[in-house]
Amino acid sequence: MAPFHLSFDPLKEPIGFIKVLEWVFAIFAFATCGGYTGSTIIETACKNKTLTPTNGTLTAVFSYPFRLHKSHLKLDPSPYCNYTESGTLYGDYSSSAEFFVSIAVFAFLYSMGALVYYIGYLNSYRNSKKPPIVDFGFTVLFTFMWLVSSSAWAKGLADIKIAAAGKTIMTQVEGCKILICTEKSATSFAKLNVSAVCIILSLDGLS
Repeated sequence: MAPFHLSFDPLKEPIGFIKVLEWVFAIFAFATCGGYTGSTIIETACKNKTLTPTNGTLTAVFSYPFRLHKSHLKLDPSPYCNYTESGTLYGDYSSSAEFFVSIAVFAFLYSMGALVYYIGYLNSYRNSKKPPIVDFGFTVLFTFMWLVSSSAWAKGLADIKIAAAGKTIMTQVEGCKILICTEKSATSFAKLNVSAVCIILSLDGLS
């Protein structure tokens, strides 16, 4: 291998600039998805108005990796209107979420490694046939994996939005058959939507 020679010139060229974009978009992809926490709050009232004079809430908190069937609904106050079991949400979307985040992390590591190689060993990269071929092979591999993981995550994200919606919760939770339930507030899915946008931008950069 040629000696290390620091040069930032590749960052001004497509070979380095595209890797910088891929690196940045990979960070946003796994940060917005992997660090997400949301909640849906259902306002409850007793069907028998003599049991309590105030309203209560059922709060569903969910986060990455989106094993919603393990996300318990918190009843406040508890017990409330002679009802104590708060139940859980339905669905397990961890496979698509974890797959997507894993690909994003590996893409981040590969992009960072490639940038270090470009900056420190550009002469070796350009004077040998093997490094460009290996680099091209990994780029094609990550493009394919991004496509597969993004398709799975897009479907998972759509299902999560449905499963965590107030209307869905109210039809599936036993408590809403005993209590009067209305959706009070729902978390924003903007961060998860950003992860989906980062998928498209990353693919554009790789292509």
